[in-house]
Amino acid sequence: MSEPTLHIVLHQPDIPQNTGNIGRTCAAVGAKLWLVRPLGFRLDEKHLRRAGMDYWQHVDWEAVENWHELQERLAGKRFWYLTKTSRRFVWSAEFVPGDVLVFGSESRGLPPSILAENPTQNLGFPMREPVRSLNLASTATAVIYEALRQFHATGFEL
Repeated sequence: MSEPTLHIVLHQPDIPQNTGNIGRTCAAVGAKLWLVRPLGFRLDEKHLRRAGMDYWQHVDWEAVENWHELQERLAGKRFWYLTKTSRRFVWSAEFVPGDVLVFGSESRGLPPSILAENPTQNLGFPMREPVRSLNLASTATAVIYEALRQFHATGFEL
């Protein structure tokens, strides 16, 4: 199997439908999906089908036990952390193939300890009040396709 275009990390996701939508996007663009436990849902066939993830067999994915294991597995890769608290917007980042895009859970976002690891790599989208956050699947798709737009500008093809 070829190297993934991107690595998409969901840190302790809560909602299987969001994970399913993100997985579909990963399959569409050749990205690998990483799930950091604990998960707010089960990954058995019955639960995947119920969440609308009947195409899951086309997703390149792995679940890891914790953040430390993920960091070891992706050592040497460049990490970007998506958070509503960042004032650095996605469009200012220069993505390259193989980058790691890290998203937090729907209910908690990313833990402050992860966001503090490399704050210059924290990215967000502008939002007006009273919106407190964007949908996880929508946000992931927007960032993934911004990265692909940048790749395409340099001649990269899927």
